[in-house]
Amino acid sequence: MTGNIYEITPDITYIGVDDHAIELFENQYSVPQGVSYNSYLIKGDKTAVVDTTDDQTGTEWLANLQKALGDRKPDYLIIEHLEPDHSSLISTFVEIYPEATLVMSATAARMLPNYLDPIPDGCKTMVVKEGDVLDLGGLTLHFILAPMVHWPEVMMAYCPERKLLFSADAFGTFGALDSIDGDWATEARRYYYNIVGKYGPQVQNTLKKLAPLDIQIICPLHGAVLKENLSYYINLYDKWSSYTAELDGVFIASASIHGNTLQAAEYLAEKLRELGTKNVYVADLTRDDLSEAVAMAFRFPKAVFCASSYDAGLFTPMYTFLHLLAAKGYCNRETAIIENGSWAPSAGKIMRAMLESMKGITILPDTVTIRGSFKEADHAPIEALAQSLI
Repeated sequence: MTGNIYEITPDITYIGVDDHAIELFENQYSVPQGVSYNSYLIKGDKTAVVDTTDDQTGTEWLANLQKALGDRKPDYLIIEHLEPDHSSLISTFVEIYPEATLVMSATAARMLPNYLDPIPDGCKTMVVKEGDVLDLGGLTLHFILAPMVHWPEVMMAYCPERKLLFSADAFGTFGALDSIDGDWATEARRYYYNIVGKYGPQVQNTLKKLAPLDIQIICPLHGAVLKENLSYYINLYDKWSSYTAELDGVFIASASIHGNTLQAAEYLAEKLRELGTKNVYVADLTRDDLSEAVAMAFRFPKAVFCASSYDAGLFTPMYTFLHLLAAKGYCNRETAIIENGSWAPSAGKIMRAMLESMKGITILPDTVTIRGSFKEADHAPIEALAQSLI
């Protein structure tokens, strides 16, 4: 764990912690570059802390908080989000600073006993609604409710005096702050589609609320504080949450037992490139990180799903992948199917049924069927599929 403290503005300080010990975020997403748990201290005439961090980082976070406070004490704890990686230290905070007031949405107030049990006698709370303002003296926080981005209690806070938005999990990324390179979009996209992706309509509603605001700094709960070219980040969020493809091209997902189905997928990619398709991405679902494959699938307007039959069903990596896509709201894409089955192909039927359950998915009518090894006789139907896709 690495404690971080730095000045964002003269009166707003970052006090979050980098976690390099974590291997799986939410116990399922690989984070080889770690993750940051972001927390902030606001100093007006009164002081406010914006969120705590994960309980594994308590020592570092408290040291940061106390160093940033100096001889002052916090008057408020702003609770944007109650997920444990941000709320685990609320009980510690209340124990050390019993006179501080916890500020939260009405939904968060109902959920608070889930994470602060029992609520200490005398614990002061303030419930705020859309548009409420907290005056810290010289600085104000204007509250924006953001339900289901990506939990129901979420709220954001806008400080107009600093043109700064505390955005909760929105605009967050995987990666510790000391490991994030210049490519924000890669880890932000993977974070968005796997953590928030199901809730595109709710993100769209929140973006509409934010549109009239003059925002020059975005402070998320994970990842870098954003200060420059904010239209780039906001436009990407608008695209992602409206399920709009970023690239013109084809995404190909392969789940191959012995490598023959993967050969077919790679042959299709080769033919697509020969026909002038610049952006073609092949994901090997038996090797690649599935969270990365999910993010890549959303980037493209077209996708081809290639899988082996297995035990009269569908090879498990593809079944898992399609289940993940459905769970994250995959929609409005043109798709095609390649199946492989030596004696009784079954993969295509199952893939088609799973895709048909998703909203706005068009499936090309003809499934390409390979039997066993990828042979020269299979080239023509793959080439015809490539023509259909362009």
